[in-house]
Amino acid sequence: MSANHPPVLQVESQGGVTRLVLNRPEKRNALSWDLLRTLEQAQNRLSNDKNARVVVVAAQGNVFCSGHDLGEMVGQSAEEYRELFALCSQVMLGFRKLPQPVIARVQGVATAAGCQLVAACDLAVAAESATFATPGVKIGLFCTTPMVPLVRAVPAKAAMEMLLTGKPISAQRAYELGLINRVVAADRLDMAIGEFLDAILSSSAMTIRLGKAAFYRQLAMEEGAAYDDANAVMTENAVCGDAQEGIAAFLGKRRPVWKGEKSDPEA
Repeated sequence: MSANHPPVLQVESQGGVTRLVLNRPEKRNALSWDLLRTLEQAQNRLSNDKNARVVVVAAQGNVFCSGHDLGEMVGQSAEEYRELFALCSQVMLGFRKLPQPVIARVQGVATAAGCQLVAACDLAVAAESATFATPGVKIGLFCTTPMVPLVRAVPAKAAMEMLLTGKPISAQRAYELGLINRVVAADRLDMAIGEFLDAILSSSAMTIRLGKAAFYRQLAMEEGAAYDDANAVMTENAVCGDAQEGIAAFLGKRRPVWKGEKSDPEA
């Protein structure tokens, strides 16, 4: 990519952490077709990357993400809109489906599909100055797809208030509602994320993968079916080498040594 055309997404990997950095600050990091496709490609690579333990979604500039690129949405056909919204939904679901935990680093405004992106991540840390909104109703285009992860992250009436009024909420309010996990001073944003990274990286990658997949799968289940699925996953997990190592380490009062084993240690 030439200096005149920087990549719309910066991908940085170090120490088990992959950072996906939205890089359209001049467009308020709007989710253009190009950026969505690039995010999808990055997700496809990450899904098979055993070296990537955690994913951080961040952004350049003062805005985290302003949602869809409205400049690309004028006068399109129904089929073109359908393809765009399907691609965006696939990307949002893609973060749920990644084996790695995904943390949103929200340094500024997150609106519409940008708010959707925050809600779609597993964890989120925001600067005190960040704001969140689903303002589509103000331009005649209800934030229907952003609504999907939003209402799974915050109480229904709070989600409806955001959707019906389009008014932004503060980072503190987003924290109170459960949209984000922590709100910190801007200069402590990376430190707060680092605390999550340290905790996740200290655990077994295999166990994290099993747990994340089971978490989202059981959300859509009736309670009894959720228990059945959880029992099966815990059984699969318990016979794994890492679980046996973790139990032995706890009983032996030592640090565990994770090997990522999925097979029965007695086999």
